[in-house]
Amino acid sequence: MYKISFINYFKRKSGISKIYSSINYFHLLLFTVIYLCKTGFDAYAQELKDGTYLNAALFGTNFKWGAACASYQVEGAWNIDGKGPSIWDNFTHKKRKIHNQENGDVATDFYHRYKEDIALLKEMEFGVFRFSISWSRIFPKGTGEINPKGVEFYHQVIDECLSVGIEPWITLYHWDLPQALEEKGGWANREIISWFNDYVSFCTEEYGHKVKNWMVMNEPAAFIGLGYMLGYHAPGKKGPYKFLKATHHACLAMAEGGRMIRKNIPDANIGSTFSCSQIDPYRNDSVLEFKDRGAVKRMDALLNRLYIEPSLGLGYPVDALPALKRIKRYFEPGDEERLKFKFDFIGLQNYFRVVTKKSLFPPFLWAKQISAEKRGVQMNEMKFEVYPEGIYSIIKQFSKYDIDNIIITENGTCFKDSVENNRVLDPKRIDFFERYLKQVLKAKNEGAPVNGYFVWSLTDNFEWSEGYEPRFGLVHVDFKTQKRTIKNSGYWFQSFLSSSK
Repeated sequence: MYKISFINYFKRKSGISKIYSSINYFHLLLFTVIYLCKTGFDAYAQELKDGTYLNAALFGTNFKWGAACASYQVEGAWNIDGKGPSIWDNFTHKKRKIHNQENGDVATDFYHRYKEDIALLKEMEFGVFRFSISWSRIFPKGTGEINPKGVEFYHQVIDECLSVGIEPWITLYHWDLPQALEEKGGWANREIISWFNDYVSFCTEEYGHKVKNWMVMNEPAAFIGLGYMLGYHAPGKKGPYKFLKATHHACLAMAEGGRMIRKNIPDANIGSTFSCSQIDPYRNDSVLEFKDRGAVKRMDALLNRLYIEPSLGLGYPVDALPALKRIKRYFEPGDEERLKFKFDFIGLQNYFRVVTKKSLFPPFLWAKQISAEKRGVQMNEMKFEVYPEGIYSIIKQFSKYDIDNIIITENGTCFKDSVENNRVLDPKRIDFFERYLKQVLKAKNEGAPVNGYFVWSLTDNFEWSEGYEPRFGLVHVDFKTQKRTIKNSGYWFQSFLSSSK
């Protein structure tokens, strides 16, 4: 009974081997599944940490998401319903000032199409609409007589926002100074402080019961630097002395404007916006880099520090840019205190990195910017470098100030869009936003007080001296027909923002 034939033994042995093989196969399969799951989970966790799986919920429930525009760039209606001319109306009607001799006479016709644009903003799931008031639409001559139709227009825009659940954030000055005031010297005339204060007083008394979020100015470094130093923007003035006078008056007006808003709307959320860029040296050589580091400090003082530090009680950054000492000649008694104002938030606006080296020209700065094109880096249609790490850098830099709240009030880019079958394809813009938002989230997760992000811009618009060619919008505009079409980037934001609901 114990005898087992040689053949039967191997038959049994073969069966056992099959069982062992099956068990080993099962173990191997189980191990493989566990390994893949763990690897996949680790990869997911790392990707989540790095922000690859980006969604709005990661920024928190109180984070503000919006899109922005500016009066001259979108409104059109430049000379109807009682509006007076602005410096941009005057500047764009001169020869050889604007690309293709274009102007903002019609722009995107927001004046007549604001309901459509606000509806598109709502469709893309944004909760904030940042727009500006045209000073010369309210005061055609800058001071004195008020234009009732202009006043009513902004009531209508505000009411439309509120009716669809959009929070209006108003910029009081986005570069379109009344031409009548420019003829009196504009920002180079100290009287502009009182002119501006009267304008701010009227707007905040008129709209303050509806609007709680206010920005005094948009990018003083741009409208003063480009308009009163380089002459590239309206009003086209040039020279260091006009620049220094206009700088001081703008900083005083910005602080006085903040105090006026606080007086008229005690519970207002008050800010002002600043253009800013990461500044890096051009050369890596140890000797030359040392020289370029000085250029970096001077450029940083001019582009990042000049307009914000006076309001913080730090004065003008003469430590890094000694040429600014000349600004003292325009001081009057009490100015040092008048420059100070504690804003509730600071708006940061970042579009490109600046790479610089020491240079004999311009003598005021002793620094030269090296273009993105020369450096052979990724650029947009305006030849701005695409450098996402830059927005992280400037958030961290500005977080070192005594600032309670930072809002990214502008960030965006322009690339060639492709219109196919009534769809607007803009994959480079989507990639831009994904990469930049990861850097904003990184800064936030490291403790930076950044609590909002507004896209520039809601629609394609008139891009100042560059005319209509650069397209920054989430919404494509056919400027011949004024037809609006949400771009794929707009639908990307729609999906992105829906994830937090």
